[in-house]
This record gives sequence, structure tokens and C-alpha cells, in this order.
Amino acid sequence: MAVNNSLARQDQSMKLSVYLQNDAVKKQINQVVGGKNGTRFISSIVSAVQSTPALQECTSPSIVNAALLGEALNLSPSPQLGQFYMVPFDNKKKGCKEAQFQLGYKGYIQLAIRSGYYKKLNVLAIKEGELVRYDPLDEEVEVNLIDDDILREEAPTMGYFAMFEYENGFRKTLYWSKKKMLAHAEKYSFAFYKNGGARSLELLEQGKIPEKDMWKYSSFWFKDFDGMALKTMLRQLISKWGIMSIDLQNAIDKDMAVIHEDGKTDYVDAVKAEDDGVVSDQELQEVQEDQPAAPGTQQPDPKGIEASFFG
Repeated sequence: MAVNNSLARQDQSMKLSVYLQNDAVKKQINQVVGGKNGTRFISSIVSAVQSTPALQECTSPSIVNAALLGEALNLSPSPQLGQFYMVPFDNKKKGCKEAQFQLGYKGYIQLAIRSGYYKKLNVLAIKEGELVRYDPLDEEVEVNLIDDDILREEAPTMGYFAMFEYENGFRKTLYWSKKKMLAHAEKYSFAFYKNGGARSLELLEQGKIPEKDMWKYSSFWFKDFDGMALKTMLRQLISKWGIMSIDLQNAIDKDMAVIHEDGKTDYVDAVKAEDDGVVSDQELQEVQEDQPAAPGTQQPDPKGIEASFFG
């Protein structure tokens, strides 16, 4: 099985190299990127593919189109920055793996700030013992934050708070308990729901999941629950009450979608749960795998691709 995976990744890496040298693809990239930025763009794609073994098995068009959307929005694909991700998804309908474009919560913040409407924008996890009072009617929140940053980071999360204030003074706030966020994740993420949801997350946090079963919990709701919760808070707040720029509307519309050459989107993770008919529109998978590529996997050569593309 490991040998087969290695060969599959090698084959896809070669396909990506060939795909990037196609004249139509070069034209498509130049229309979005253009000029000297083309070298940086190609390098970012190659780097993402090299660092994410599962991404090496995705179709080349889905990788490039996801990256092009991020580039058009002037967002970075770096996992460290967390603005957007190219996420491998197993599209069983097509019998292949495709890369989804997924907006990170820091991408929401970037796009909202650039619109020029927001004087203040904030989202944070509320730790145990910090919330004094929240009045949803008047949207007033009172908290007593833990002063010690290290102690605060180690404290369990009990809820999530988000707010924005326009330049004209209009202000909106939102608070969800962690219990409400867990219910939201179980309703809208099939990957989270089908693998035990809140109970499995609790076991993961306690280190009680056997190493051999860890592959089941690659959803971001398991890997980075707080990060997904912060994204959800911003999406709930801005999409319902915020002013959205064209870029932000475009990002939200294409969030968690596979983007095709004609610009159309395919939400391949909208699948039906067998038990109770829950429909998922947020099934998330691992973006960055910790382990290196399988031995013998041939990676695309960034310099070779760039020389062919821009030579």
C-alpha cells in the first residue's frame, strides 16, 4: 500500500509539472498573476504540494485553480499565516482527489480590514472563568481576561466572542458557548459528526485516542477546533450583519469548494450522513501533514518549472 501511494504521488507530481507548462495554463496564470509575481506564485504551489503529501494526489487543475483564487484575493497559502488553504478532498463521485479552496479565519480578517468599512474587528476564544456576563439583547459583554498569557493559553476554552465596529460607529457583537459551537460542528461537518463529534474531541484533548486511530481525526474540527470556531464566529457575524466587499463575497461564496477551469464551483463535501440525514457543507480534512513524503516520491522541481514557465 505504501509503495502504491508513493507511485501515485510521483505520478501526480509529474502531472503537475506538465500541467503548469501547458500554454493555456500559463495564459490563465498570467492573467491573474502576471509579471515577476509568476515565479513566486509557481514556487508557492510547488511548496504546498511538497509539504502536503495528500495534496500530491490531487488533480492538477484543482490545485492551480484553488491557488489562483487565493492569489486573486491577495491572500497567502502559507499554513503558518492561516489565510487560506488548499485542502485535499476525496471526491468519490469522480473517483479522484481534488484540492478545495478553504478560507481561514485570518483570511476573513484580512479581507474585512481591506474593505475600509471596519474601524475595529476582533474574535477570540473565552477561557474558563473569564466570562462575567453576556447580554444578547443589548449585546454587552463583560469579561475578566487571565493576565498571564501562558496560563490563559493552557486554560480550557468555554466560549467564543466576535465583534466589529464601523467607522461610522455602528457596532455588532456575538457570543457562542463552546457547547453551541460543538452542536454547530456536529450539524455542519460530516467528518466531525461521523467520527464521534464532541466526545471524540474530548478524548483527543485528553490524549486518550490510540495512535493507530488518529487517521480518523484529520478534520480541522478535530485538529484545530478553536481555529474553526473563530472562523465560524466571523462568518456568522460578517455574513449576517457586516458590509462585505466584492472580494469577501467571492471568498465566502467559494469557501470549501473545488474550483474548475470554467470558474464553476463544486462543493464535493456536501454529503448525507447515514444516521439522521444531516447535510454537511463543512467537511474539512488535514491541510498540512506532519510526516514527510514517502521515500522514493519524486517532487516537482520548482526551478525547472519556473524556467519552463518563464523562459
